[in-house]
Amino acid sequence: MQFVLLKIGRSPLIRVAVVGSGPAGSSAAETLAKAGIETYLFERKLDNAKPCGGAIPLCMVSEFDLPPHIIDRRVRKMKMISPSNREVDINLINEDEYIGMCRREVLDGFMRDRAAQLGANLINATVHKLDIPTNNTDPYTIHYVDHNEGGAQGVAKSLQVDAIIGADGANSRIAKEIDAGDYNYAIAFQERIRLPQEMMTYYNDLAEMYVGNDVSTDFYAWVFPKYDHVAVGTGTMQVHKASIKQLQAGIRARAAKKLVGGEIIKVEAHPIPEHPRPRRVVGRVALVGDAAGYVTKSSGEGIYFAAKSGRMCAETIVEATNSGTKMVTESDLKLYLKRWDKKYGLTYKVLDILQSVFYRTDATREAFVEMCADLDVQKLTFDSYLYKTVVPANPITQLKITAKTLGSLIRGNALAP
Repeated sequence: MQFVLLKIGRSPLIRVAVVGSGPAGSSAAETLAKAGIETYLFERKLDNAKPCGGAIPLCMVSEFDLPPHIIDRRVRKMKMISPSNREVDINLINEDEYIGMCRREVLDGFMRDRAAQLGANLINATVHKLDIPTNNTDPYTIHYVDHNEGGAQGVAKSLQVDAIIGADGANSRIAKEIDAGDYNYAIAFQERIRLPQEMMTYYNDLAEMYVGNDVSTDFYAWVFPKYDHVAVGTGTMQVHKASIKQLQAGIRARAAKKLVGGEIIKVEAHPIPEHPRPRRVVGRVALVGDAAGYVTKSSGEGIYFAAKSGRMCAETIVEATNSGTKMVTESDLKLYLKRWDKKYGLTYKVLDILQSVFYRTDATREAFVEMCADLDVQKLTFDSYLYKTVVPANPITQLKITAKTLGSLIRGNALAP
């Protein structure tokens, strides 16, 4: 293996490295590059297809200017299926609203390429070490292996930067290097299944969510439509990870009649964080996306929050460099955290409570599916999901929903001390 040190003269403007080019990293790199900041975007695997349901809210399409070809399917119908196979149909009321279904390799590739076109320096490399300076002004040194040079082994290189955004997922190397602390995580397992055309028609604009101990001990299982196949998967906490294949067999069995003639074309698995890391900013290093732990409880969603956190973090850096100091400090990056927690902290708390209440037993899951049949609940849920806010209902509607929730739990004998 060859060793090369990149000797780059200090710029009057700061130099920022973004490690990881999923939605979080690409959004950060795009924001930085558009502001004229010297930006380096590191990605270990350019053709990576992350195991993911791939659902994105409507607000993300417009907010991140995603073109139509990124969206494989516009889902306007959801089917919730209880442990006893009770089905509740949920339809979006407004004609112009939908949930976007994407393949991560397509979405991530588009956002990464756009960041590079706008000026980010894209480097196909694996970052393996970080030298942390002893004072607040010296640069950080990133050590990485460049996969575009040196054949299969690559070439070892180093790069000095003033600030770092860690967007390198649940197994973040950057998080380990700054001792960001551990968090609980879940395991997502997914099979992509290509169906005969007549079977695929059923899923044209429909997504299914299954709940029950047979398909997920902690969350839900899904059948989500993609371009020419469906994604069939499940998730469970790490303490139950030994049962993940059994749970996957459970969702395959529950959906069997709708998957007749299907061919498995890809099998995927990946860890998903379950709460924010203890430390998300250390010095001039900030974590975003899965690296920071920004996946919601209950829904297990993280794509929008990843992209949004990357953008918010980068915007904070741009503000700091425009202030006249031309330097980023730990205080600047902690301002990003303050803004993030203020904007989305309630969302995470509400979804955490929902998971702890409704995903405990099959009885509570039955109550959950029953509650989903209520139009007030459907509207509140979809408004919150599509536009990424915890939408407050008027007091009368809120009382109705609370009463219906308690009624569902009581009828299902699901209330417990």
